[in-house]
Amino acid sequence: MGKEKIILVHGAICKCQFGTIPDVLQVKTQKKHYANDNTASQQLIATDKEIGQAFLSGTFGSCKMMNNNPCKSVVTQWTGFYDKVTLSNGGKILTNESRAICPVGGGAPCIEIVHHGQQAVPSAENMAKAKEEIHSQINPFFNPADSIEHDLFEGVIIQAIGS
Repeated sequence: MGKEKIILVHGAICKCQFGTIPDVLQVKTQKKHYANDNTASQQLIATDKEIGQAFLSGTFGSCKMMNNNPCKSVVTQWTGFYDKVTLSNGGKILTNESRAICPVGGGAPCIEIVHHGQQAVPSAENMAKAKEEIHSQINPFFNPADSIEHDLFEGVIIQAIGS
């Protein structure tokens, strides 16, 4: 059984097998689709349309294929994308199993994913559903039984102006 596929987002960390340092994937081809981002502000979904200068610093350090001269990362194609969904930009979703092709790498997929870029953000609902023993391991000073829900409008007085 293969490993679980995880959607890549803006900020995913990638590395080239011929480079010396990782670089950060930038999503520039769409501004509409987000993964696990309830504010729709940070985790844009990466697609196979992220071609050309797709990385933040534009380099993976020095390149073994260029006699250790500086790398100039250029993506010509992505492989291993999730092809069952097409986003509004016409792109297919990249996953942690996707690979990018750089022409310097001889046409083989030499750029791989180190981290998908997603960051879990627990919500109030997650905390409410968590078991008490998990709460005590995360924060031993907090007792969920002691937490009291307050009315958001408690203490608010509404007065009509001019009456």
